[in-house]
Amino acid sequence: MRRKKATLWLIIFLTFSSIIIDLPKSFGTDISLGFLNLKRPADLKKGLDLQGGTHLVFSADMQGIEAKDRDNALQAAQTNIEKRVNFFGVSEAAVQTAKTKDDYRLIVELPGVKDVNQAIDLIGKTALLEFREENPDEKEASESGEFFLKTDLTGKDLKRSFVDFDSNTGSPVVGLEFNAEGAKKFGEITTKNVGKLVAIYLDGMPISVPKVEEPITTGNAIIRGSFDLAEARKLSIQLNAGALPVPIKLIEQRNIGATLGEESVRKSVRAGLIGLSLVIAFMFAYYGKLGLLADLALINYGLITLALYKLIPVTLTLPGIAGFLLSVGMAVDANILIFERMKEERRAGRPLPMAMELGFGRAWDSIRDANVCTLITAFILFNPFNWTFLNVSGMVRGFALTLAVGIAVSLFTGIVVTRTLIRVFYKG
Repeated sequence: MRRKKATLWLIIFLTFSSIIIDLPKSFGTDISLGFLNLKRPADLKKGLDLQGGTHLVFSADMQGIEAKDRDNALQAAQTNIEKRVNFFGVSEAAVQTAKTKDDYRLIVELPGVKDVNQAIDLIGKTALLEFREENPDEKEASESGEFFLKTDLTGKDLKRSFVDFDSNTGSPVVGLEFNAEGAKKFGEITTKNVGKLVAIYLDGMPISVPKVEEPITTGNAIIRGSFDLAEARKLSIQLNAGALPVPIKLIEQRNIGATLGEESVRKSVRAGLIGLSLVIAFMFAYYGKLGLLADLALINYGLITLALYKLIPVTLTLPGIAGFLLSVGMAVDANILIFERMKEERRAGRPLPMAMELGFGRAWDSIRDANVCTLITAFILFNPFNWTFLNVSGMVRGFALTLAVGIAVSLFTGIVVTRTLIRVFYKG
C-alpha cells in the first residue's frame, strides 16, 4: 500500500514538474521552495529546417596530412569550427563531419544567421598567425621576395586575443596576450629587433608590420590594421579558436527561409494534435474506463517527453518531430498489449485484480523486446561514435534521439503510470 502511494506521488510530482518545464518562459517564473529550486529552461530549440538559416558544406584538404592522422585532423577541425561558431554567438549551431573514402567534409548548420558571408569568412579561414622578422640578407630577400623570415612564435603561443581601441586614433585594434612561453619568445624577438620591422602574418599574408621601438617583455602585443570593428572581432574570434589543422574550402551553400520553417512547424503541430486526439478518442471508445486511464498516461507521457527535450536539450527538426510522433504510437501499443492480455485473463475466468497483474506481467516481455529492438536501431542511427560506415547526418540523429527518448519514457508511462492508475481506480 505504501509503495503504491509513493509511486502515485512520484507520478504527480513528475507531472507537475513537467508542466512547469513545458510552459514557455513567458509564462510565470522559476520556482524556489527553499529545498527545491526548479529552473525552467528556455523554449524548445529549433533546428535549421524549422528556424531558417544556412547550411554549409566544406571540403577538407588532406594532401599534407598522413593517412593515419587524417581522422584526427578532421575531428580537430570540427572542434575548432565549433569554437569559432560559439564565439560568434550562433545558438543551436551544428558542426558535423562526413567521410567517404578520401573525401573529408565538414557540415555546418547555422540557424538564424543573417550575415552569411561573414559567417563563411569566419569559418573558412585557416587563421594561422605568424610573427616574422626582417631578412638580414638584403640581396637574398630581393631575389627570393622573402623580406621577412619565420620565427617560432605563432598563434599557438597565444593565451587570448581581444578587441580594443587605439588610444590615439580610436580605431579598432586586436590585443594579444601570450602565454608564458609565448611571452618569452616575443620578448626575445623584440629585444633582437629594436629599430627594425616585425611583420605579423595571417594565413601567409602580412596584416601589420610595426617597427619595434623597445623590447616588449610584458607578454602583450597589439595588431593595428585597416579593419573596422566587425573585422577586428572576427580576427579575435579566429585567433582565440586557433588555426585550422587543415585548409578547408566551401563547396556547398544552401539558405533556408524562416517562413518555410514556421509553416513546417504549424503543419507538424497540427498533424500531431489531430493524431493524438484520434488516438485518445479510439482508446476511450474501445476500452472504456481502461482506455481513459491509458489516455491519462499518454498525456503524462507527452508532458514528460517534452520536458526532457527541453532539459537535454534536443534541437527539434522535422525528422525529430517524426521520431516523437512514432514514439507516441509505440506508447499506445504498450497499453493495447496490456489491455488485450487483461481481456484474455478475464475470459479465462480470473477476477479483475488477478487479471490485471497477470496482464501486465505477460505483456511486459513483448513490450520489452519490441522497445529494446527499436532502441538498438535508434542507437545505430544516432551513431554516437561517428563510425564512418554509418550515417552521420544531423537530421537522422535528430530522428534517432527523439525516438529513443520517447521510447524510454513510454516504457515508464506504459508500465508504471498506467499500472498505478489502474491499481488506484480499480482496487482503491
